[in-house]
Amino acid sequence: MAKDAKPAEESGEAPAPKKGKKMLLVIIAVVVLVLGIGGAAAFFLMSKNADHGDEEEVATEKAKPPKKKKGEKEAPPVYVPLEAFTVNLIPETGDQFLQLIISLEVPDAHFGDELKTYMPKLRNNVMLLLSDKKASQLITKEGKETLAEELRDQINAVLDPSTKGKKGEGPIKEVLFTSFIIQ
Repeated sequence: MAKDAKPAEESGEAPAPKKGKKMLLVIIAVVVLVLGIGGAAAFFLMSKNADHGDEEEVATEKAKPPKKKKGEKEAPPVYVPLEAFTVNLIPETGDQFLQLIISLEVPDAHFGDELKTYMPKLRNNVMLLLSDKKASQLITKEGKETLAEELRDQINAVLDPSTKGKKGEGPIKEVLFTSFIIQ
C-alpha cells in the first residue's frame, strides 16, 4: 500500500489545510466579533453620557424634581411613616394626652432615606409643638387640619432652614395622620 499512496505533491493536488489552522481562523473570527460588539456597546454608552453633559450638570438634574409633561403620568407619592408621638396636652379638665402617628409625603424615596439623619431634631420639635396644644384645639376637623399645616411647616423649617416662617414651602408636601387619639 505504501507504493500505491502517492504524496500530494506528486499528484498535483493542493494539500488539505490542517485542522489547527481552521481552529485558529475560528478563534480569530470570534475575537473580532467580540471586539466589534464591545466597541459598539462602548460607543452607545459614551454617546448616551455625552447627551447629559458633565457630571456636575447630571448631579444637578438629579437633585431637581422631574418636570411634568402634558399627558405624562405623575409618579406615585412616597410616604415616610414616623414613630408614634405621645405627649401630655395643656390641661383643661384634668390630665389629657395625645397619641399621634403621622406619615410624611416626600418628593422621592431617596429623600425619605435622608430624612432619617434629621430624625432626633424633627421628633424634638414635633413633641414641643404637640405639647403646646389643648385638647379643645385638636378635637375638631379644622383643628386637625391646622395642626397638620403647623407640623409640615415645622418639619420643613428643620429640613430646609430657608423655609422657616414661610407657609407651605419646603420638601415635605403633606403631613397625614394615621392615628390620632386624645384621652
